Amino acid sequence: MSESRIRILLAAGAVAAFLLIMALEISTESDAVSPEDIAVDALVLLLTIASAAAAVLLCVRVERQRADLGRIVGELDQARRDGAAWRAAVGHHVEGLKAAIDKQFADWSLTAAERDVALFILKGFSHKEIASLRATSERTIRQQAQGVYRKSGLGGKNALTAFFLEDLLSPEDTRAAAPTPNGNGRAKLIA
Repeated sequence: MSESRIRILLAAGAVAAFLLIMALEISTESDAVSPEDIAVDALVLLLTIASAAAAVLLCVRVERQRADLGRIVGELDQARRDGAAWRAAVGHHVEGLKAAIDKQFADWSLTAAERDVALFILKGFSHKEIASLRATSERTIRQQAQGVYRKSGLGGKNALTAFFLEDLLSPEDTRAAAPTPNGNGRAKLIA
């Protein structure tokens, strides 16, 4: 049942209860009832019924949120299981890729700082983000990135990323255009 329908039913029930209780109150009074007494009784009764209706609405909303939270937690658990299964299935590939990247960095004679910067670039971080993560200036990161590009013979971030990902993500017939290292460890484009 929708929340708006519950509100309508509660409002109708509250009005009916109010009218019924007021009618009983007036009909059972043995003394003469003044308009002030009726107004005070009506106000007290109205506040009581409104409080009860609000409590019911609050309980309904809490139960809906509890159900939503349970669903979200279930989806999160499933996503975690899926992620763990994926990592288990491709773990040896990831380790092989890490080893290949490390070997290429060694072939390019990158310093430890340049290796770190290159890895952050491959992960998609900006120079500013890398500087923050490494607790250094953005200028230093730019200089280290330039060292990576110079030693690798690549033109920038996009070329560096493409160097490692092109063969993984491209159809077979476009792989010939991917940058590859030449004899001296620098990358060049094969036309």
